[in-house]
Amino acid sequence: MENSLSRSELGSSLLGSSLPARIGNTPLVRLDQIAQGVKGLPGITLLAKAEWANPGGSVKDRPASSIVADARHRGLLVPGKTLLDASSGNTGIAFAMLGAALGFPVRLAMPSNVSPERKRILHAYGAEIDWTDPDKGSDGAIVRARELAGNDPGRFFYADQYSNDANWLAHYRTTGPEIWQQTAGRITHFVAGLGTSGTFMGTARRLKEFNPAIQAISFQPDSPFHGLEGLKFMGTSIVPAIYNPHLADRNLEIETEAAYEMARRLARTQGLLVGISAAAAVVASLRIAADESAERREAVIVTILPDSAEKYLSDRFWEES
Repeated sequence: MENSLSRSELGSSLLGSSLPARIGNTPLVRLDQIAQGVKGLPGITLLAKAEWANPGGSVKDRPASSIVADARHRGLLVPGKTLLDASSGNTGIAFAMLGAALGFPVRLAMPSNVSPERKRILHAYGAEIDWTDPDKGSDGAIVRARELAGNDPGRFFYADQYSNDANWLAHYRTTGPEIWQQTAGRITHFVAGLGTSGTFMGTARRLKEFNPAIQAISFQPDSPFHGLEGLKFMGTSIVPAIYNPHLADRNLEIETEAAYEMARRLARTQGLLVGISAAAAVVASLRIAADESAERREAVIVTILPDSAEKYLSDRFWEES
């Protein structure tokens, strides 16, 4: 199995930083208690990748490192250039962390309604932020990043995580093989949310190469107006160029309130503090588990927990009963 961002790919492009070695190889945790709390799920194993174990605190460390390594290798991110991208939060934090560690400036376009915790982290890393209209979500940030890149191409390396193949390739090379190894090849279902779609695209492709019978299930918000930070409602959004809707065997739509309720439930009954999209992933996984159980099929369902709750603790939903 390849390490998270193999040494041969990174070579000297990351200047010997210890960060890449700490990205990936995250724990696969069992969600036995949450599965046992739902009647009628015998023979179902629920597992999840704890991606907050990455140094930047989220799954986005993987594609950010991959994009930076690729850009430096190809001479696109050189001294004097600023890395530019649009982000709803976690990828921006990953870029800011890498920029601080490796010595390149980072400028981000980001909706102004991201959590206060995200804003403080980005400030601490020294990233420059262009705050965009919150009503336009990540699409508004994409438009602003494209504008900046077009107006001054000599100044910026536009990372464009939504169109950059290094995004999904990070998961193809690392997340997929990790899951296969950690489950000893027993995985039957893979579940992941759609934002840039890189996590789902890369991981699902690699897992299906290991075993074409593995079911790949994507999920997204059930409405254009939602609170699932980092996820896209594809029907009305700027669709990422790396997204292929035909890869998924099924696509689920998850309600914001269901994710909020699951986040509270995981915290209060399981002692597990996860982010909103991670809670949505558990909701989606339980729905797949219920379907499999109803057909009396055994299943090993693996999902991705993109981050912990630390960037969302100021959100009001935690105070609800």
